[in-house]
Amino acid sequence: MGITIFNWINDDWKRVKNHCRTTDNKEFTDKDATEKWMSKLLVSEHSPIRLLEFDWSWKKIPYWVSTEWSRHKFEKFISTQRDDRLKDDIPRSGKPQDAPVNFDGYANMQNVIDSWRKRLCGAATDEAKELAEDFKIELHKNHPLESNILVPNCIYRAGCPEFTQCGFFSRFQKWLRENNKEMDWLNIQKRYDLYNEYFYSLHGEE
Repeated sequence: MGITIFNWINDDWKRVKNHCRTTDNKEFTDKDATEKWMSKLLVSEHSPIRLLEFDWSWKKIPYWVSTEWSRHKFEKFISTQRDDRLKDDIPRSGKPQDAPVNFDGYANMQNVIDSWRKRLCGAATDEAKELAEDFKIELHKNHPLESNILVPNCIYRAGCPEFTQCGFFSRFQKWLRENNKEMDWLNIQKRYDLYNEYFYSLHGEE
């Protein structure tokens, strides 16, 4: 069982499609969006993807990990350590950095894409990265298109931008060579598809 608990997901793709139609001077339609169109819209990151929303919980994670995640631009609700609301006998000033807290996040699709580029990166702490990976895996079970758009920054940018490289991008390239995978580095969808194939080969999900 995963660490990530999804409390609510707004995946009204017809609504997303219709607001896209407005921007293109077209009227609303009752037709559902196709999977191909949805995938292209996610890759393009056009503004209507913000209508896709995610509400999730991570229970009893270390306080310092919640602080790391709190730096990102989405709503978060973290259980307090205030002395007047204690659930144990340890005052706030005496709590260790790894004291467990509950973390609820509420984000739109663009928030998640942006944040996961940083937290799927090998430069993130192992604990923060584990949460990012678990979110991606749990989301994939019922929302594979939305999950597959979550990639580390090096895949998005076709190269590592960090001061100190973690080695992931080199390992990914090695996997491509060893498995005779042809990569068109100018094709962002191809990069994402092969990254997801590699990701799930590591995590045993596919």
